Amino acid sequence: MNTDVLVLNQDYQPISICSVQRSVKLVFLQKAELLHDDPDRVIRTIHEEFSYPSVIRLRRYIRLPYAKIVLSRRNIMKRDRNMCQYCATKSDLTLDHVMPKSRGGRDSWENLVTACNTCNVRKGNRTPEEAGMPLKVKPYRPIHITFFQNLMNGVQEHWKPYLYM
Repeated sequence: MNTDVLVLNQDYQPISICSVQRSVKLVFLQKAELLHDDPDRVIRTIHEEFSYPSVIRLRRYIRLPYAKIVLSRRNIMKRDRNMCQYCATKSDLTLDHVMPKSRGGRDSWENLVTACNTCNVRKGNRTPEEAGMPLKVKPYRPIHITFFQNLMNGVQEHWKPYLYM
């Protein structure tokens, strides 16, 4: 029961991920319906067998405020998949301003990238073009749905149609 379950709003928009235990409670209390189950697994009680949930949909629409992802070190690392955007290493990571702060660069999603300490020092007070160090991926402001891709156990195959993948 260590897997995750995708939770969809009534309009099929992904809103969160929960534990199997929580999803079974929601289905049992008829607050959610089971959309997709894992046919290889079942949950057994003394008297019954239940499908092992993979995707559930809430029966009532939940109003959520616009899901704006906060600019933070952790979220930038998450967006960049904990990988240096210059050399693709995954160790000794820090943040780098694409346009250096001393030249008017700001703290923004489009100006911050994950970089290893070696690349950050080598780039110094220059832009990637001036330093001859092209970025692997241009920095961008992530949207709520894309953050589901980088969750604990990754995206299950059953979830992809609901996450627009």
